Amino acid sequence: MKELLLIAVGSALVNNVVLSQFLGICPFLGVSKNVKTAAGMGGAVVFVITIASFVTGLIYKFILGNKNIMGGKLEYLNTIVFILVIAALVQFVEMFLKKAMPPLYNALGVYLPLITTNCAVLGVALTNVQDGYGVLTGVINGFATAVGFLIAIVLMAGIREKIEYNDISESFQGTPIVLVTAGLMAIAFFGFSGLI
Repeated sequence: MKELLLIAVGSALVNNVVLSQFLGICPFLGVSKNVKTAAGMGGAVVFVITIASFVTGLIYKFILGNKNIMGGKLEYLNTIVFILVIAALVQFVEMFLKKAMPPLYNALGVYLPLITTNCAVLGVALTNVQDGYGVLTGVINGFATAVGFLIAIVLMAGIREKIEYNDISESFQGTPIVLVTAGLMAIAFFGFSGLI
């Protein structure tokens, strides 16, 4: 139990997927203009990464990581199979949001299908395999990583909403101030490294 808690805290805060590993930057910068939209994107990413961690963990444990009929393992197919699983899950999320929450679906726009190519989702699935996590540990790692993404994107959206009302020099308006803010957030999250 203690080990699972350390993995969860480490994945969410210490090794934050966006601010420490620099994965998932595209939706982090693109969807963080509004807190509601950022929370919706974060929720979709939490769902996709958690389910993807579970499904890819099972596929690796029972198919790719086991010896096949010819005596070899199929680990070289990890990336391709994981991308297919993630793409299917994103399609499911997209259909659900389109039917159940049309305003959120429209607000996320092009960034929702981009979850398929979000390197954070694939990165978690591959990290679970590389670190030798079982299915349960992989799901906890995936969930905690996604919660870390959610925390980072919502904090960034809140800061960006406040920045709109500040007097910023013309050369820093737009993308430059967003990148400076992201860098300062990364430095702030570096402070969590003493937790584990």
